[in-house]
Amino acid sequence: MARTDSGGTRAAGGYHGRYLRVDLTTGSATLVPLPVEVLRRFIGGIGLGTWILTRENPTGTEPLGAAAAVVFALSPLVGTPLTTSAKFAVVCKSPLTQRLNDALSSSHFALAAKRAGFDALVVTGICARPSILVVDGCGEAPVIHLETAEDLWGLPAAGAEARLKARLHRPHEPGFHTVAIGPAGERLVRFATLSHDGRHAGRGGCGAVLGAKLLKAIAVRGDRQVRVAHPEKLNALARDLSIRSLGPATEKYRELGTVANMLVFNRLAVLPTLNFQESTFAGAAGLSAEALAGTRKKTRKSCAACTIGCEHVYGVPGTTTEVRLEYESLFALGSLCGVGDPDAVLEAVRICDELGLDTISAGGTIAFTLECIQRGLLDPAAPPAPADAAGPPGPGTAPPPGIDLRFGNGAAVHYLLHAMGRRQPGLGHLLAEGSRRMSAVMGGEAEAIAPHVKGLEIPGYEPRALQAMALGFAVGTRGADHNRSSAYEVDFAEGSDRLHGDAATARAGIATEDRAALMDSLILCKFLRGVFKDFHGETARLLAAVTGWEMTAGELRRSARRLVTARKWFNQREGWTEAEDTLPGRFFSTPLREGPSAGAILTRTGLDEMRAAYYVGRGWNLKGEVPATLRRELEIE
Repeated sequence: MARTDSGGTRAAGGYHGRYLRVDLTTGSATLVPLPVEVLRRFIGGIGLGTWILTRENPTGTEPLGAAAAVVFALSPLVGTPLTTSAKFAVVCKSPLTQRLNDALSSSHFALAAKRAGFDALVVTGICARPSILVVDGCGEAPVIHLETAEDLWGLPAAGAEARLKARLHRPHEPGFHTVAIGPAGERLVRFATLSHDGRHAGRGGCGAVLGAKLLKAIAVRGDRQVRVAHPEKLNALARDLSIRSLGPATEKYRELGTVANMLVFNRLAVLPTLNFQESTFAGAAGLSAEALAGTRKKTRKSCAACTIGCEHVYGVPGTTTEVRLEYESLFALGSLCGVGDPDAVLEAVRICDELGLDTISAGGTIAFTLECIQRGLLDPAAPPAPADAAGPPGPGTAPPPGIDLRFGNGAAVHYLLHAMGRRQPGLGHLLAEGSRRMSAVMGGEAEAIAPHVKGLEIPGYEPRALQAMALGFAVGTRGADHNRSSAYEVDFAEGSDRLHGDAATARAGIATEDRAALMDSLILCKFLRGVFKDFHGETARLLAAVTGWEMTAGELRRSARRLVTARKWFNQREGWTEAEDTLPGRFFSTPLREGPSAGAILTRTGLDEMRAAYYVGRGWNLKGEVPATLRRELEIE
């Protein structure tokens, strides 16, 4: 058991002014002061997490090595009455992309960690055996210890969490809340997730980072209340925001959830289908929110400390199973793989939840595999061995008789999910590495159709017909990513020409990316973005009420530039080059064929024009590099 010194710096409201560093190798724990000026510059969430990771992760660190750090970063708004603020960010170097990775999620784990008395938790080192990290923040200073996870190893994350809850229960004391990995994290699948309260920090493989550390779960509790500077003002602002969160700006999410995108995207011919070979899907109507709600039991739930209630949980007919469904999971395991049977798609999502797999990367890798088999580029019975695999193959066999590995076959998708999630020898071992590493081993034509940017599989937005989003994918620091750029807002804006991008598109994309960076550092749900009439002014007032700082809209705009550039600087430090800021070859060679997007295609000169305008707008040089003068100006280092 390791105790920490309770000292720290005097922090602004909303902060404890320190982070907790735990070394799993030695079992030691240290509270590290966070200077007030750092907190003000980087706020929290992905911003603060990036600042800490840049210092805790030595340049060139192998993501799955013992020296790799993983940061769980909170924000000054966590634990306040502001709706949607019970969130945390997981920041690490990705084993999938070898670049910066940050994943956000909502749960009571964020609230418990804040009550434990720190603004971030940093985990380094490696356990001697499968273990659980227990952080007890009740008392003067956090106390940590490691417990065995031998009885939990191999369990789904939800099963591990349930057992831990019972094991750590203390009558009449604050309860522990946990994050855990599933079998995919244990097997070092490069896109394994972290799970908690049925939700996931999904992208980029942070679950594999914990798996490499033999860390099955983290449990935390605390009894501290962080002070806020102006409680009465904050309560008034919180009440107003809660009321507005129930208005028309969030109605879509409350009534249908993000699954509502399925029919809209299909109508616009921007729905990725059959590994981006098509942009419309004949089975879209059967996967729509309306069809799903009409044929099965559905309940609506909310994240911790949220008034919106966007979670739509569907029952699987004939079972007691319930599946939380989002558009990205529906597209990735449905249209992208050509599967139109809603029961098959729901089962695929359930398998991902059980194993701890990112649904977007899992679906993208499977769709790529199916197209390679379709084209004769891959023999599933004799696949090539992955190069530099993250982990050894697990137990398993070749595809059982009767499994036809083709688009549209739900049973094939289910088999491949189990195979990759457990790293079964052969095809499963190869798929567990992701589409980029698969295509690199296969070479040739396969590399042009592998659906990734920087190794991260592409979400459910067709880039040929959404060219602001194409730019967002290309320049995104964590790879193909819709949440960190929010560039789809530019494509779908009234009067926008989504089929053609230019320098103005890039400038508009910078604005949406800056706003996303602020929301992800504050941390507030992006479903609130339509609620704010004056985003920078209103969020400055929220932050001022919590911290006591005299914040202005201008200061937050400058902070947004800093946050985006700091993340890019991390990648540059890790070997990023301009050649990474592009998309797969098929988007430049094959136009779309159907619907309102027929004929849409990306051109390399068009992307180059947008990318150059983006670099200039960011203050970077024409190669996309962050100059030392800008790092000093933005006070990044």
